[in-house]
Amino acid sequence: MPLRYLRELTAPERNKRNNFHLGIALCFVAGATNAGGFLAVGQYTSHMTGILSGLADNWVLGNSTLILAAMASILMFMAGAITSTLLINWARRRGSRSLYAEPLMLEALLLLCFGLLGGQLDSHSSKLISLTMLLLCFIMGLQNAIITKISKAVIRTTHLTGLITDISIELGRLFYWNRNPDTPDHIKVLCDRKHLKVQSSLVMAFFCGAVLGAYGFSHLGFSSTIILALILALLSIGPLIDHF
Repeated sequence: MPLRYLRELTAPERNKRNNFHLGIALCFVAGATNAGGFLAVGQYTSHMTGILSGLADNWVLGNSTLILAAMASILMFMAGAITSTLLINWARRRGSRSLYAEPLMLEALLLLCFGLLGGQLDSHSSKLISLTMLLLCFIMGLQNAIITKISKAVIRTTHLTGLITDISIELGRLFYWNRNPDTPDHIKVLCDRKHLKVQSSLVMAFFCGAVLGAYGFSHLGFSSTIILALILALLSIGPLIDHF
């Protein structure tokens, strides 16, 4: 992969093409981490909807252990997003060209730690809270904030509800029958095919990552995430070379 292309993917100067390609790569990583992480900790960690719903359920049922575990997971996801935001804004204040590459490299290092030390973290986890789950929630929060900042909240990579909703809306427009062909275009119901293609590609990237992540973890265990760490390191290497 040419270094120039890698520089463009995480450079401060953005365009729709760069955002799309970076979004594809990060969706793949998120899908693999989420699916592999489920096999590791028995919980999906890329989105907080289920965890927050579980918190509410266990609050009503009075299960204090699961309440604390859910709260810790949400706080770690938030901590990851806060860390990403702090790093990006700090780098922007310094005029650094690696403002997006630095949090991506941090995510790569954390995934590397997860791959190398995940088994030990799991063995040291208490019955109350899984350390591996907390680390995964932090990583997912970190990544989601990165792509949100880069794309100005247009692209999300760690959860698909919004993407699938957008796809469904565009399909509804595509299947709509404009009975009068002479109707002006600004009144016709028309599908934004480019938007549909982008959203569908992101969902497929997440799904492919999830399949390979589940397959990799079931055969290689925690070390399968080392490959994901290398992908993130490649994505961030160009601007970091420029910086140093």
